[in-house]
Amino acid sequence: MEWKGVMPAVTTKFTSDDNLDLEMFTTNINAQVEAGVSAIILGGSLGEASTLRIEEKKNLVVHTAQLLNGSIPVVMNIAERSTAAAVELAQKAKEWGAEGLMLLPPMQYKATDNEVLQYFKTIASNTDLPIMIYNNPVDYKIKVTLAMFEELLKFDNITAVKESTRDISNITRIKNAFGDRLKILCGVDTLALESLLMGADGWVAGLVCAFPAETVAIYKLAKAGRIDEAIAIYRWFLPLLELDINPQLVQNIKLAEVATGIGTEHVRAPRQPLEGKERERVLKIIKDGVNSRPELPDYKIL
Repeated sequence: MEWKGVMPAVTTKFTSDDNLDLEMFTTNINAQVEAGVSAIILGGSLGEASTLRIEEKKNLVVHTAQLLNGSIPVVMNIAERSTAAAVELAQKAKEWGAEGLMLLPPMQYKATDNEVLQYFKTIASNTDLPIMIYNNPVDYKIKVTLAMFEELLKFDNITAVKESTRDISNITRIKNAFGDRLKILCGVDTLALESLLMGADGWVAGLVCAFPAETVAIYKLAKAGRIDEAIAIYRWFLPLLELDINPQLVQNIKLAEVATGIGTEHVRAPRQPLEGKERERVLKIIKDGVNSRPELPDYKIL
């Protein structure tokens, strides 16, 4: 498992009668692979993890693993309320075909630092899959500190962080503290290029679900030192990327997927489709972005 490149936190596709839409899901995954992403992350916040039943998670992992056939890894997100449930899902994820895990802190409870450490340590002790810790104190109110990472890095399979503190300087703090021991993937779309230029190894992306080629192009150009070209695409992309840092990010990004032909709008209750002026606002941003998509250089050769 190499924690680098663009890793889409893919949306979960549903039919109009609220079942998994594996046909459209396949269409989207194929578009991601064609664009050159490095892994597929299933069951994240954008994937509506909290609404998925265990059999649906299994179907998604098995289907994706079979579809990719080892070409790039499948990463399963773990976002559970109890340590026992998290351990069970981590073990099942490997059986189903996952090759890596992304771990959120315990959900629905503002755990202490020690409780978070014990939660992560227990999961890591019960799987040999490589693990990326999701550090998002803005949305989940729990911060994984450098001191906590020092403890967690005693486990050989904890090797990466999804950095979503929204503090660019934290990338330098992590690099200064751990060097290459802890790989860093930006988890905030609107800070992605800045994070890559400060040394992040990759990008766990959201709008990539609708715009895979543009996302991978920015990453490849930045890493190749072609900064001006990366900035030009990024400036076009920013109004769309801002749809990711919004409580309705799922609805926003699914509307963008519809506009680019690789998704549907269906969300699972309690989420509801966007309505009224907010829907008009989001659709205008998407329309403007689609109508002005930049011509991309041949980034795949970089």
